Amino acid sequence: MSTCATASLDLAESPAGTAATARTWLLIEQPGPWGAKALTSSHLDPDVGRALEAAAEGTGVRVALVRRPGRHADCHAPARQQVYVAHTTPGNAWLRSTTTQRPEELLGLDFAALGAGHHGGFGEPHTGAPLALVCTNGKRDRCCALLGRPLASELARSGVEGVWEVTHLGGHRFSPTLLVLPYGYAYARATAADVKEILEAVRLERIVTDGCRGSSAWERPGQAAELAVRRTAHVDGAAALTVVRTQAVAGDVPHWEVSVAHTDGRHWRVTVAQGASLPPRPESCGGALGSPARMDVVAVREVPAALG
Repeated sequence: MSTCATASLDLAESPAGTAATARTWLLIEQPGPWGAKALTSSHLDPDVGRALEAAAEGTGVRVALVRRPGRHADCHAPARQQVYVAHTTPGNAWLRSTTTQRPEELLGLDFAALGAGHHGGFGEPHTGAPLALVCTNGKRDRCCALLGRPLASELARSGVEGVWEVTHLGGHRFSPTLLVLPYGYAYARATAADVKEILEAVRLERIVTDGCRGSSAWERPGQAAELAVRRTAHVDGAAALTVVRTQAVAGDVPHWEVSVAHTDGRHWRVTVAQGASLPPRPESCGGALGSPARMDVVAVREVPAALG
């Protein structure tokens, strides 16, 4: 039986500009089974899950559950649960961690400040390997389980540090999907070899663009524009580029002028238009055929800094 991931791959659908949007990620360890809406259908207290969703709404923070790769019997939570907070904006990217016995304590966090990049002394700086988050939630889409869980297990068995399963990264049809923190770049159709290359680059503060969906720090037009500049100008520094401005332009189809700046003073203007992916394909397994929006980069122009 065909899956949404198979259809997307067969149609050579580009993943650029499809990453989930979040300036800051709050990740809570929660072993055991996950439902389709994991924050309210797992062993996490559903009242706490709903309250966390409400607290994060509109702040730029995205809350997700994580668990160690492997078998996930219907077991009790560990005595202490790992918690990570990561901010992804270039020049202020950070990753901090702590543990908790009472996830409800996280409701005391200042979500608006976290979304703005202020950690307020939360936890301790994470000094270990970058985090490699693989979406494995088969209750949301079976491709995430069929493709994501074997990838997470293979990485863990081969000794790759920092690997976690995560509840939802969006874009099931690009499974296995991956998010790497602290820089927040997402990847499509990842293999174990891909992940190892991506993580080695992150350790060197570099970004791999092959298979990249974009940085979660930016909205979709900005994701596509920033990736286009990286590829056109051969920029791989993790903190080198910033999306300065995204301006919608009136017209028959949605399109934007995106300004991208380099830390060395260079500036680019990137024209991005929204298209429809054809022919129709399922955006998730079991879903109706649709034409997912895609971000088409029309032009990349280097401009004087004053015009950026």
